[in-house]
Amino acid sequence: MFERGGAQLRHAGVITGAALLLAATATACSAGKTTTGTLAFRAHDSPIEVTYSNTPVQGCHEIRLPHGAAHVENNSLVDVIMYRTPKCQKVDGADGIYIPVRTSNVTAPRSLPWRSFSVVH
Repeated sequence: MFERGGAQLRHAGVITGAALLLAATATACSAGKTTTGTLAFRAHDSPIEVTYSNTPVQGCHEIRLPHGAAHVENNSLVDVIMYRTPKCQKVDGADGIYIPVRTSNVTAPRSLPWRSFSVVH
């Protein structure tokens, strides 16, 4: 009888421990997480490049170039969405430009530069 009770207690403890671990993992899914790799931005016809690394995956990130970015290189392990507004706002119903992992993109001539980006996670 004692062995069986002990086995049941151990089994309940394992289930409780697994449930707590799962709950902790679920609540901290993206909190504090950052990108792996770099995102590089450059203005139109400019040699100056701004590079971001370890960018938080949550929120909107302004591109710190005075006139915005015309070129982006996504050398990170996450996809990003580029916006032409400083606060990742949609313009004229456009959802932004999707830049997949390990790719680059250039704005069209005479179009507005990118001002911010968000991470797809």
